[in-house]
Amino acid sequence: MQHTIARAVSYEGIGLHSGVHVQMRFLPAPPDTGILFRRTDLATADTVRAHVDFVTDTLRATTLENGPVMVATVEHVLSGLAALAIDNCIIELSAPEPPVGDGSAAVFVALLDQAGREEQPVPRRILRLQQACSIYENEADRYIAALPYDGLRVTFISEKDHPLLRLQVLDLEITEDSYRREIMRARTIGFTDELEALRAMGLGKGGTLENAVVYSATECLSELRFPDEVVRHKILDVIGDLSLAGSLHAHIIARKSGHRLNTQLAALIAAQGRGM
Repeated sequence: MQHTIARAVSYEGIGLHSGVHVQMRFLPAPPDTGILFRRTDLATADTVRAHVDFVTDTLRATTLENGPVMVATVEHVLSGLAALAIDNCIIELSAPEPPVGDGSAAVFVALLDQAGREEQPVPRRILRLQQACSIYENEADRYIAALPYDGLRVTFISEKDHPLLRLQVLDLEITEDSYRREIMRARTIGFTDELEALRAMGLGKGGTLENAVVYSATECLSELRFPDEVVRHKILDVIGDLSLAGSLHAHIIARKSGHRLNTQLAALIAAQGRGM
């Protein structure tokens, strides 16, 4: 059956890329609402639905837009909601970006635990693939593919040109328990040699050594939570980005994929779902 949260909960902090202070509230929603973001700082009361049809940008994060309503860096929030099987929820934000928290999905999972879950008298709509689909970027040697599967499984190959990273591979059956244990605490990654370019693009203003895993050319400046925290966070992002297609059952296999390829695959999966 579908689920929403049992009561409203709130949290505040700064956005990862904007550095802007933001107040966030999770609110219960009726069956078949889906996940909606509502900007409380705008004159209009419009919302944007967490669906791949509303993705407008994937540079360093996933952005959704519906007319004047724009919300950036939604993937960590959506990842936690998807892992806990929350189908219907309204997320109010007083700024264009959710709080970064500790750079992972752990703070959002803790909020959802605080809110509690409420079963609703409508069946979940599980998106089951009829055939495999994939996105390849051959010149960069990147890909992401989805295969029919009973459940959700992610196999991710992360490769970085850095002496402390190189190759990280993780294959994981995604359940609520495995997500809590293996994925939700993994933080986003950053490199000191990219900071100047990020700031020039207006990004990364809220990043710190605590809410990101930061690497210099020769060392890790943050205290790692997992030896392979990078690939675990990549799986966290995949779960959030692909939830934009719906409640998915599939085996996802990816190499060096990011938000752009993730959401392109989500679009293919959503299109396949419409044709069923």
